[in-house]
Amino acid sequence: MIADIHFQPKYVFAAIEAGCAAVRVNPGNIKQFDDKVKEIARAAKDHGTPIRIGVNAGSLDRRLLQKYGKATPEALVESALWEASLFEEHDFRDIKISVKHNDPVVMIEAYRQLAAQSDYPLHLGVTEAGPAFQGTIKSAVAFGALLSQGIGDTIRVSLSAPPAEEVKVGLQILESLNLKQRGLEIVSCPSCGRAQVDVYKLAEEVTAGLTGMEVPLRVAVMGCVVNGPGEAREADLGVASGNGKGQIFVKGEVIKTVPESKIVETLIEEAMKLAEQMEADGVESGEPSVAVAG
Repeated sequence: MIADIHFQPKYVFAAIEAGCAAVRVNPGNIKQFDDKVKEIARAAKDHGTPIRIGVNAGSLDRRLLQKYGKATPEALVESALWEASLFEEHDFRDIKISVKHNDPVVMIEAYRQLAAQSDYPLHLGVTEAGPAFQGTIKSAVAFGALLSQGIGDTIRVSLSAPPAEEVKVGLQILESLNLKQRGLEIVSCPSCGRAQVDVYKLAEEVTAGLTGMEVPLRVAVMGCVVNGPGEAREADLGVASGNGKGQIFVKGEVIKTVPESKIVETLIEEAMKLAEQMEADGVESGEPSVAVAG
């Protein structure tokens, strides 16, 4: 459990005393925060509690807003490093830092500057990212740009959606960057003039039929004979569809050709066989994910 503290410094101490795994403090809105750093550092050190200095664009220290005019990357970084230096004065360095902004461009630049000026672990976040679709895009763009450069140690996806959806998006981002063991992955076609089957329906039915599968299995659901065979061969399991039938590939080899009406049923059966074999071989489980390729 990580406590997220705002406004009242007494709750920082309460969270530390309660045994929280870590405490996030927001210097921009905790009253007289700088005056409390010595006490916070002593309490956190005594309890072995890490502190995250969480700077937010929406609650930036008034002094820095006056200096920079708005929450620029420079303002966010200056705030974070200033507060970190206050803890350092009291020999406390068990610190993580975040400099969140709702604009991915500003957020990316802030973290790049912070990474260049500090060795502290960084917690990435696009704050107030918005509804599920918009927030997912913003988070994927920002996290992808930073994590691909080795910047960032933990992430928080912030969506106006149930927390479980935030977790799903975060896992998918990490899997897409190969920073987490991939789970079930469906590779499927976009809309295209070459498609000879209803790829949307096919992909949805295969995904629904394999929901809950946790082994790292790549399944290609392809709707034509142009890219289909190549993608299907590269996957653990796949189908290249056309002319009312589908060629089923397992580990790069065609094992059978089935009527279009049997494609979903056959893919699910073969996926279950592969999953059982992978589990028997001790392959680690991952989290389910769905990707669309084209």
